[in-house]
Amino acid sequence: MRNRNYDVMAWYFPNWHSDPRNDEWHGKGWTEWEVTKCARARFEGHDQPKLPLWGYADEADPNVMELKINTALEYGIDGFLWDTYWFEDGGYRMRALDEGFFGARNNEKFKIALMWCNHDPIYAHPATRRRPNDPLLSGDLSADGFVRGSNHFIENYFWRPNYYRVDGRLLFVIWLPKKLIDGIGGVRQTRDVLDDFRSRVRTAGLGEVWLAAPVTAIPGVYNVDKAAADSFMESLGLDGTVCYSWPTDKTNFPTEPFSKFVDDGIKTFDRYNNATSYPFCPTVSNGWDSSPRTLQSEIYEDVGYPWSVVTTDRSPAEFERGLRAMRRFADSGDFRGKFVTLTTWNEWTEGNYLEPDVRFGYGFLEAVKRVFGN
Repeated sequence: MRNRNYDVMAWYFPNWHSDPRNDEWHGKGWTEWEVTKCARARFEGHDQPKLPLWGYADEADPNVMELKINTALEYGIDGFLWDTYWFEDGGYRMRALDEGFFGARNNEKFKIALMWCNHDPIYAHPATRRRPNDPLLSGDLSADGFVRGSNHFIENYFWRPNYYRVDGRLLFVIWLPKKLIDGIGGVRQTRDVLDDFRSRVRTAGLGEVWLAAPVTAIPGVYNVDKAAADSFMESLGLDGTVCYSWPTDKTNFPTEPFSKFVDDGIKTFDRYNNATSYPFCPTVSNGWDSSPRTLQSEIYEDVGYPWSVVTTDRSPAEFERGLRAMRRFADSGDFRGKFVTLTTWNEWTEGNYLEPDVRFGYGFLEAVKRVFGN
């Protein structure tokens, strides 16, 4: 069943290939698969470790990416929203995009857009209880740093025929707009930088940008102050909001039933849609378990991310319930968004991934196909 006038995009997390920064921090050739391999059950009934059905594949290999693209298309996914890391001194985790995705023979059949993940990378591979959020690098960007990074995106990605557009405009997401403001030095200065970004895209002959941010990063959303949220959106010239993952409930830490996670996630459709006057593009998440990113020899307690709640009894059936709810929302007159998203294609060490594993096979992808596929 397709019959939809919006796209289904899956968030993609690229840390499954070697990178010079990771070589420095973790040792030559390290990838986050090492974290996946070392995970263990931290309590009775904990579903760890996760075992990828495709093996511990190198995503910078075009053949590996070709398989990912073909599979995503087969199961009703139209493209990837790609977590992209660019700092004051340059890129990080870029080979999966440059060599893997754009090296894949079938890449032009599949849509792609970037989200600038401008947060501080933390030492979470693994994080210790004493220093659970130890920063490795600052995500702060100066105005010049933003220009350098955005020029790289314009010159290398925006011109491609399969770069995803919303109403003819290039989709670009900024993960932490408030952090961008802090780095550049103020709201007015940041608006000037973003207006200049739009101008440079036009000058390159690429048209307009549809600039978005996660709805949870917009001031006023959590305390239900729509006027404050709208004011913030307008001040930066943002065009819409997206959603990455669902909230968790740590009342009974360390666990939350996946069925409750889905119940609470479904409620975000209306809540976030009404949080601003701008288009909202919802998500469905297939779980949460960041315990692999913690030191496995230490007691698992609530000391801050990644020592987080774990969703238990995760299942394709419950995931499909969430998907069907999102489909009803997206097909309704209340939906003002332009696309819907899936959290995520492959964030194995946060417990949300669509890629097949040994336990469920292609079960989560089959659910996507039944709801959104051909």
